[in-house]
Amino acid sequence: MGIFAKIAAGEIPSYKCAENDEFYAFLDINPLVKGHTLVIPRREVDYIFDMEDDELARFEVFAKKVAVAIKAAFPCVKVGQAVLGLEVPHAHIHLIPMQSEKDMNFANPKLGLPAEEMQEIADKIYQEFSK
Repeated sequence: MGIFAKIAAGEIPSYKCAENDEFYAFLDINPLVKGHTLVIPRREVDYIFDMEDDELARFEVFAKKVAVAIKAAFPCVKVGQAVLGLEVPHAHIHLIPMQSEKDMNFANPKLGLPAEEMQEIADKIYQEFSK
């Protein structure tokens, strides 16, 4: 079982932002900006385009709902979506609140936020998601 599957199963702690039976969203531990969230399928699949069409559609709809919650919790111009897929062998979507396209540059320095602030951010997104 990979690290993201263990996170979704609750075996490794995370800052949960949203979940349902199929998908799980949690804060990136090395965020580009406050609210940078990862969305994953609970089912282990390495490559997003290896997902069945109907599962991929549900995944994107779930990610959209998370993005709406992020935008409500952290007002921004848009929530950007990135799918890179090389850093962890588990399909995932990065959702990043953007004031400009520069916020999506993965070469930017990462924020070092204390655990209490990370939990506050996750709770804020979770509350918006749960509405």
